[in-house]
Amino acid sequence: MKEMPVTTPHQGSSWQKKAKFQKLMFILMAITPAFGGYVLFTLYPNILSIYYSVLDWNGIGQKTYVGLLNFKNMFQDYYVWRALWHNILFMITIPPLVIFISLILAYVLTNKSYKGSSILKVVFFFPNVLSTVAVSLLWAFIYDGTFGLLNAGLRLIGLDVGNFYWLGEKSTALWATIPPSVWGLVGFYFVIFLNAMATIPKSLYEAATLEGANHMNKLFSITIPLITPIIRVAALFLMLGVFKGFENILILTNGGPSGSTDVIGLYMFNIAFGSGSHNYGYASAIGMFLFVIMVGAKLVIDKFTANKSSEY
Repeated sequence: MKEMPVTTPHQGSSWQKKAKFQKLMFILMAITPAFGGYVLFTLYPNILSIYYSVLDWNGIGQKTYVGLLNFKNMFQDYYVWRALWHNILFMITIPPLVIFISLILAYVLTNKSYKGSSILKVVFFFPNVLSTVAVSLLWAFIYDGTFGLLNAGLRLIGLDVGNFYWLGEKSTALWATIPPSVWGLVGFYFVIFLNAMATIPKSLYEAATLEGANHMNKLFSITIPLITPIIRVAALFLMLGVFKGFENILILTNGGPSGSTDVIGLYMFNIAFGSGSHNYGYASAIGMFLFVIMVGAKLVIDKFTANKSSEY
């Protein structure tokens, strides 16, 4: 009989070290591209922003150290606080509307049998396929005073507002920027809630039906409690995204008329890259302020929306 080779303790230890080294190299090769991108495009710019926030610099000329002067000027800047108020207004209106509409649409398509339900899913998700620029331009046409669909629709029901420019009046411009944001965001969260509801056993709804529960009872007693963690994450992403976003405002109104739709991200952008003099230092100070607010908002959301999961 042929004898089996005997592995000495030294050889076994060497093989284990080689396996660990190969595993370590594989992990490094796997995470290096993602981590490198994070360092290059997120961490490094943020560190530079901290450095720029204590400078008086236009991005080209000589850098001048000013210490905390940019922050002092920022806290005394009326336009910063006006823009911040607009951000807060968007943060308390857009996320609840998006979540409410997305939940209702997802629940209806999950618990109702429609022949064209697959087509409806595509229709509801379609706005999310469009870019922010396309959505904003579409709604700018809807709000147009001369050729806009909104004024035409109002005339059809007997409300003739003339050539009213919804984005050109202080009384309506700010509120008119909310529907484009809601319309553009509903599709994404509709799909998320739809997939979450698909995991809920049908037997729970059948048992509730036998006990005489209507759709409202099922929604608030079964569906929402079971997908609460998903709703919590959606609310967090919506609030932070709405707070820092400004692309649609830039295209719809560019902060006008007379700053009535300005948000803090757009104000910072115009200071750094807008027409006239550029002040990267002051814009970076506003960016640091925005970062602190977003971290604080995240902590508040975590505190008042406990991460509780329901089991079935």
